Amino acid sequence: MLQTRLIPVLLLSNGRLVKTKKYRNPRYIGDPSNTVRIFNELEADEIIILDISATSSGRGPDFNLLKDIADEAFMPMAYGGGITSFSDAQRIFNIGFEKIVLNSAALQNPILISEIVDVYGSQAVVVSIDVRQVRFLGVRVMSKQGRVRSKWCPKEWAIEAVKHGAGELLITSVDREGMWSGLDIATISSITQAVEVPVIAHGGIGNLDHLIEGLGQGEAHSIAIGSAIVFQKEGHGVLVNFRLKDEFLERNLG
Repeated sequence: MLQTRLIPVLLLSNGRLVKTKKYRNPRYIGDPSNTVRIFNELEADEIIILDISATSSGRGPDFNLLKDIADEAFMPMAYGGGITSFSDAQRIFNIGFEKIVLNSAALQNPILISEIVDVYGSQAVVVSIDVRQVRFLGVRVMSKQGRVRSKWCPKEWAIEAVKHGAGELLITSVDREGMWSGLDIATISSITQAVEVPVIAHGGIGNLDHLIEGLGQGEAHSIAIGSAIVFQKEGHGVLVNFRLKDEFLERNLG
């Protein structure tokens, strides 16, 4: 049985740590390396770092920044943003990241998933699936911070990504990201029932009940958390913490 993980998601934009709502209007949070150091002390299971400005700006990963972050981290790390080639992925692995996260590049060239998996194994490749509600079409897979609509519905793309070797899927509801309104349980559930790889649910976590719903009704294997681990509560001050992990452990082990 897979261990349930509660995974902090940190968003980068132009070298700064930010938090967004629906991947819009990035709000400065702090220094990435210092924040990773804090999560070391809080004993995070692992951490996901996504550069949300890389692909939309047409640039690759900031390898110097990633090296600085890796030097501070003592937990497994995954990185996504601006990865367009095998050589990009190779440099990130060489820096010390355990996983890479593919989104737009995987949609444009699914073979890239297979190329990386053939060398590093499926456990090292996470395909990030951003979804949002599209009028008259239902939920669709998006790229470039939720701005560009693909031809895929979430379940179909999840199955396709796994066929190409993806060892894990990160499902983000763009409409709910940063909104504290709860996960898109219907979409998450449709994917977890269609594939046999671990699914990470993300986008909308605001309290412990949302987390439990994602693991229960959504059947997700893990939960990724953004706003609820960098703010005290919705709309109030920055306080990098991991209180949801403590609440979760207390409910399940107390």
